[in-house]
Amino acid sequence: MDRKTASGGNHTYIRRLLGIAILLVAGGIIYYLFSPGESSLFPRCPFHTFTGLDCPGCGSQRAVHHLLHLRIKDAFTSNPLLVIAIPYILICIYLEYFGGKEKYPRVRQWLYSKKAIYTVLLVIILFWIGRNLI
Repeated sequence: MDRKTASGGNHTYIRRLLGIAILLVAGGIIYYLFSPGESSLFPRCPFHTFTGLDCPGCGSQRAVHHLLHLRIKDAFTSNPLLVIAIPYILICIYLEYFGGKEKYPRVRQWLYSKKAIYTVLLVIILFWIGRNLI
């Protein structure tokens, strides 16, 4: 690969990373300033609207709002699965986008294995069923 191609790829990566950062900051500001439970700015869950039951993601917007205000207990009450999943999500982001896959290939292989994916799916399904039974 010549320098021009490598440089262009690097600029594209930086632009994408910058774009993602801008979207995250803008979204964070919106979620910090407005409460999803009180504002019509945020979409409602279609599954909950049609069935009256909670999906695994129900309460995630409120949980994000609470986390941004450092109200961990309220965030956990809104959606415990989201709060518990944050370390897993952050590790996966590090491994995928910040050089972790080169430093820790075995961890990445384990977190993205078929067994790990099925485990995450099972946890989501059990959470979905459990939150509607309690």
